[in-house]
Amino acid sequence: MNHLASFNLFAAAISVDFDLTFLAQFLLFATFIVVLRPLLFDPLLRVFEERERRTEGAKHEAREMDAKAGDLLTRYEAELEKVRREANVEREKLRNETKALEAKIMAEARAESARILETGKARITAEVDQLRKELRDAQPALAAEIASRVLGREVGR
Repeated sequence: MNHLASFNLFAAAISVDFDLTFLAQFLLFATFIVVLRPLLFDPLLRVFEERERRTEGAKHEAREMDAKAGDLLTRYEAELEKVRREANVEREKLRNETKALEAKIMAEARAESARILETGKARITAEVDQLRKELRDAQPALAAEIASRVLGREVGR
């Protein structure tokens, strides 16, 4: 069979009547629409609109907060870099002051050790000179004593 022919067979079998049930259903549908619109649909649409408005507001607020956070982060990083630079300058300043203080202390220590060394040398020289003088003065007596012991008799001084 041809498709058109089969379609025509089915089309002839369907008949649509507009009777009282159709009219009653239409009136019930219209009544439900009229009654449910202010009671259900309008409040529901307002809820949907409010939710959309709040969602968009929250998105807008989140974008603003994100921009503020970006600005704060940029300012924070700039301040951090400034503090780092200042800390580096201060550290270099302290390092230079420490080097100068160390050099001063080392110079003072060298001078003090040289002074102590010179004082010690002078004292040792004086003591050696004193011991030599004492040995020179005591030399005749020591020579007589040694000779007395070697000879076994008293030797005159």
